[in-house]
Amino acid sequence: MPRISIVVTIFFTFLSVAQHQDKVDFLSARAIIYPVPEDKMIRGAIDYQFLVIDRLDSIFLDAKNMDFTSVKLNSKNQQFRYDGKYIVVHKKFKKGNTYSLQLIYTCRPKQTVYFSGWDDSVDGNEQIWTQGQGKYTSHWLPSFDDMEEKVEFDLTIYGGSNMTIVANGKLMEKTFGGQGTYDWQFDMQKPMSSYLLAFAIGDYKKQVLTSKSGIPIENYFYPSDSVRVEPTYRYTKEIFDFLETEIGVPYPWQNYKQVPVHDFLYAGMENTGATIFSDGFMIDSTAFTDKNYVNVNAHELAHQWFGNLVTEKNGEHHWLHEGFATYYAYLAEKELFGDDHFYWKLYETAQQLISISEKGEGQSLLDSKASSLTFYEKGAWALVALREEVGNDAFISGIQSYLRAYQFKNATVSQFLTEMAKGSKLDLSAYKKRWLESKQFPAAEAMAILEKYSPSLSLMSQMNKEFERMQSDAINYERYWNSSTSMHFKKYLIQQHHQLLPKSIIENAFAMVSLPIRQALANSLLGISATSQDKEIWKTSYETLLEDKSYVTQEIALIKLWSIFEKERYLYLDKLSDTVGLPNKNIRLLWLTLALVTPDYRMGEKADYLNELIHYTKSVYNPEIRQMAFTYLRDIQIMNTAVLKQLIKATNHHSWQFRNFARRLLDEQLENEVAKSQIETVRKELKEDDLRYLNTKLNLE
Repeated sequence: MPRISIVVTIFFTFLSVAQHQDKVDFLSARAIIYPVPEDKMIRGAIDYQFLVIDRLDSIFLDAKNMDFTSVKLNSKNQQFRYDGKYIVVHKKFKKGNTYSLQLIYTCRPKQTVYFSGWDDSVDGNEQIWTQGQGKYTSHWLPSFDDMEEKVEFDLTIYGGSNMTIVANGKLMEKTFGGQGTYDWQFDMQKPMSSYLLAFAIGDYKKQVLTSKSGIPIENYFYPSDSVRVEPTYRYTKEIFDFLETEIGVPYPWQNYKQVPVHDFLYAGMENTGATIFSDGFMIDSTAFTDKNYVNVNAHELAHQWFGNLVTEKNGEHHWLHEGFATYYAYLAEKELFGDDHFYWKLYETAQQLISISEKGEGQSLLDSKASSLTFYEKGAWALVALREEVGNDAFISGIQSYLRAYQFKNATVSQFLTEMAKGSKLDLSAYKKRWLESKQFPAAEAMAILEKYSPSLSLMSQMNKEFERMQSDAINYERYWNSSTSMHFKKYLIQQHHQLLPKSIIENAFAMVSLPIRQALANSLLGISATSQDKEIWKTSYETLLEDKSYVTQEIALIKLWSIFEKERYLYLDKLSDTVGLPNKNIRLLWLTLALVTPDYRMGEKADYLNELIHYTKSVYNPEIRQMAFTYLRDIQIMNTAVLKQLIKATNHHSWQFRNFARRLLDEQLENEVAKSQIETVRKELKEDDLRYLNTKLNLE
């Protein structure tokens, strides 16, 4: 049947989602997904089983821009109405009866499903992956944008013989599907919101672990990343076991999988039993110090309880997801890295929250439009304060009671607080007003908690109060330095007071093996500047930072040393000439830029260096690499046609952060007549899809 594009019926106009849910319960679904990457298309079929709770004469599903070739009810052809957003099926449904709704469709998702690597010349980097939260699964599967409809989904997904498919649930069978494809059949046993449906298809291998409770943990990786598996997934089993013990409610799904993908929109996404995360977190052992996956790992795993097992009713209750996942991820890091790490992290986030409160920009945790800082960090702090208020035992029992009462259901903040009040026998209305409803961050209460449990933060507070009372040069910094073994306190002392610290402390810090301390030295600059009379005193010590097992420290040291000590530039560049750095190639990109602008340095290779730097602007690299490459090329004023071609393409990237950067940079170039002329030349070589943004700027649409 051809797609009928008309206004949705009067029934749907006046029937709210909640009323619809009161009358019908979708129980289970079996879906078949056949991706056609060459056309960025999905061919699909789904069979829903639903129970009619009360009489009604229509049901609907969310379905964005689909063509339905078959709609059947209990295996019989059924008329339907479709407007490009909702499919509505009319029938007088009988109370108490169970029905089957079968749909066959095709779609070309404009969002939510991403086809990566299919239109470039690199073999083996082809991927397909989904991101349903915020963009909705209904772009590739007729389903439910509203998260209150929970369904037990089983997926069968087709992929090429050289591909691995990762999806929600347990892989029951992998069979040959003909024409070089295999169908992968996944089974879920419990219901979930459809925004948590997901799949990733690509060239992967996997590491398999088993939790203490017997849950299989599958960690996926690219075949070329075998040496990165251990540092990337370090502590995964420990995190899993800790969260099960700390939360006190068994992990609710059959297994747990983690899979990296190219060009992901966020750090990670907690799809039910199948976290998808950015391959920018696939790191080597050196990078672990600078940027590791531990927090994201713990955060997305905590969501399996807070968000997936129990789901918020709507955006006003988003704290129940992000605040909880942030808090439990911090607890996992506390277990791994100690109390000092935990409390200093809370101190750092408290300072951010205090700052926005003082500017009058604070937000309530019940504001559905609140920022990530509010939902994540203020949300985590609200749980720290709640635990302090009700006591440890009551907090743990209340969390368990809440999860059990609303498992596989939706909940509100009030319902959560009711469960916490039952266990603690306390009136939490004042707590709610102070921590959840108020736009202000309770700074005094937060700092009191930190100073109560952290000796090093208490010492910091004492020192800062003395600093306010006395002249800075009257403070005995050595006494404070020697009073604490906390690396976090010493790091803070260097960061905040480095210009006032005596030479003995700086020498002591340079002699330490602590990478965070030495990185603080690199960041603080320690008077190493072109106008400093003391720059030669610390030169030798500062040069040792180039050898630290930290790519961030090496990057900071290289740019500072190169900038100040011109005579040794060749030496510094030679020392790091073979170093790539983090997954974002931070050192390589900086090195190429410095090598290009250093007079007379490796003159015969400069053309190759420029081509390499330009190459990093291409789509085969993740947005972080591309953005840094574009930035460096702009800084050294090399925006030739090769660069502009990639920049124009980037203005239509699916990552809004990178897309906005590219558009701002292109806008800058359009203000330059020479660059504008080059852009006009490049424009003729590109496809219409690449030119959507540029054409609007040139008033060609």
